[in-house]
Amino acid sequence: MVVASIIVIVLGLMILGFGKRMRLFGAGVGAVVGLTLLRFLPGAQDGWLGFIVIFGLAILFAVGSGIAKGFISLITLALGALAGSAIVLVLLDLFGLDWGLVNWLLALVGAVIGAGVMSRLKDWAIIILAAVVGALLCTRGLQMLIPALDGVIASLITVVLAGASVAYQGGFFNKNKA
Repeated sequence: MVVASIIVIVLGLMILGFGKRMRLFGAGVGAVVGLTLLRFLPGAQDGWLGFIVIFGLAILFAVGSGIAKGFISLITLALGALAGSAIVLVLLDLFGLDWGLVNWLLALVGAVIGAGVMSRLKDWAIIILAAVVGALLCTRGLQMLIPALDGVIASLITVVLAGASVAYQGGFFNKNKA
């Protein structure tokens, strides 16, 4: 599964830098949803099934995002909801929290927040959600390589990567000097 973890990290890095492009953002959300689904498939994380689930959903979401440019507002709303719920579930998994039905209720809250943010502030929401998705992909990929990486260190890596991505994609590094 070393190859899959490296590909997840590379995809995460691409999203950190260029996630506001809809196809790439869709691929990232698909990969995060795939990583989330693997929690419910025992033993699939180490084999080819895990690879197929993660990258099959990434490709499906990327193609779907590209095809549906005419429905862009609906797609961004759906991606915002999926990203919000997947982010909540991955964060709960990152901290090792499993509260059963409460996890799903929190995922629903994350979906509502993701959809709400996406509908109000579409450009910034895509940048922020892409940054978080990319950071989570990088962190989860690192955790696949180094299983002991968890807790505060993984959270710190996620926050730093997401913040740097928001700053980069938001243009804070590209400001011209007066």
